[in-house]
Amino acid sequence: MIKRLFDIILSVIVLAFMWWLIMVLYILATFSTHQNGFFIQERIGRYGKKFRIIKIRSMTDVAGKKHTTTFGRFARKYKLDELPQLFNVLAGSMSFVGPRPDLPGYYDMLEGTDRAVLTLRPGITGPASIKYANEEEILSRVDNPLVYNDTIIFPDKIKINLEYLKRQSLWLDLKILFFTVTRKNADKLF
Repeated sequence: MIKRLFDIILSVIVLAFMWWLIMVLYILATFSTHQNGFFIQERIGRYGKKFRIIKIRSMTDVAGKKHTTTFGRFARKYKLDELPQLFNVLAGSMSFVGPRPDLPGYYDMLEGTDRAVLTLRPGITGPASIKYANEEEILSRVDNPLVYNDTIIFPDKIKINLEYLKRQSLWLDLKILFFTVTRKNADKLF
């Protein structure tokens, strides 16, 4: 209950100051991609229920092939594409801190004790997000990114998120938010 109240208050405060930036990013994304500046996609949320995540669009489709725009690379580098998720937090489908919501076929396929991760509301950031802040770069250096993700990164994220579930507290969430904003390494988070 405290976490949800924290999410509501903080999202209202941040949106009060950042709504104009979200609108500017939306307009820039609309011009750079020639599509709706908001990217809305189905993700797996709490208890395995599907929800629609809102992001700033960073990619465009050129001759049937997806391509990250120059603006999109900038927005992703500074995580500006994530700002519209404040609306998801306000609506209750996400939290500030929790496991990053994944596409269908990952969290919803968990079995056994790993399914406990689904009791957490997905977050804009989380301990696994901090560890894998450069996930795209990591995957670009391996021969088979999908296999590497499915066999190395995703299982490690589950382990990290289960540890977060055991230790979650408002204090830990504040530390995770601090490490996210300052972009510091969080080796001693737990």
